[in-house]
Amino acid sequence: MSAQRTSRRFGPRALSLIAGAAVAAAVVVPAAPASAAVPGLVRVSTTSASNSTDFRSVTATCPVGKVLTGAGYELNGATGEAVVDDFRPNGGAATAPTAVTVGAYEAEAFAGNWSVTAYAICANPVAGLVRVSAISASNSNDFRSVTATCPVGKVLTGTGYELTGVTGEGVVDDFRPNGGVATAPTSVTVGAYEAEAFAGNWTATAYAICANPLAGLVRNSAVSASNSNDFHSVTATCPAGKVLTGAGYELNGVTGEAVVDDFRPNGGPATAPTSVFSGAYEEDAFAGNWTNTAYAICATA
Repeated sequence: MSAQRTSRRFGPRALSLIAGAAVAAAVVVPAAPASAAVPGLVRVSTTSASNSTDFRSVTATCPVGKVLTGAGYELNGATGEAVVDDFRPNGGAATAPTAVTVGAYEAEAFAGNWSVTAYAICANPVAGLVRVSAISASNSNDFRSVTATCPVGKVLTGTGYELTGVTGEGVVDDFRPNGGVATAPTSVTVGAYEAEAFAGNWTATAYAICANPLAGLVRNSAVSASNSNDFHSVTATCPAGKVLTGAGYELNGVTGEAVVDDFRPNGGPATAPTSVFSGAYEEDAFAGNWTNTAYAICATA
């Protein structure tokens, strides 16, 4: 083929069209979106019967095919007269949790009707998800504290606790994941006081829900005003672009005289949670100032 024929076949107009097509092709190729750390995240709930019995228990179970990354609870109608002493995710050291059980006792005789709601934060299967635990010494001391730490290489997505032997006479006022606004949490500390003098031996168990590292995992927090009001509430919200996998709380200054009776992630059966609300009442009249801190464990949406 001659040089003249080659030039005529690919003339200036044809070369211009080819260059334009190449530019267009470069423009229409989208950047790959960031992958969600916890796909399919939702919040489901179950509520117990409403009556005036001293104890009630309820379990919220994830939809089939999903696993539990975190949990919450709510006492309805008891206004500081009931305490949660069983906030227990199922699962184990080699088994992903799929449900949470909430058990609550009346702290004082209470004539009104009340109920318990368990909230389960659920996602599509998460790599390496397990539940680990740690238990305190068993004795009759007024206070005990215990920390559950994730296995090396894993991070904390959610939390739980259990008081055994104290049957409504113990109050968890420190339920605190570690980590920070730029650091993934890896453990949870549970601190509990006797609400009333109690002679028997009892224990506190901390539960940590742990997974392989998740994109963008951090711990955010918010603290209420410090005053002597009977009720304190606060909401911790995930940073923009993140969703809530689990949560915690901390009461400061009230040393067993207040109870968190509303520990509620937002979201719903078709909506990923992005914040947690913590509401606490004085269980007995308390003159000092105190605060309520809510902790949100958040990962990339």
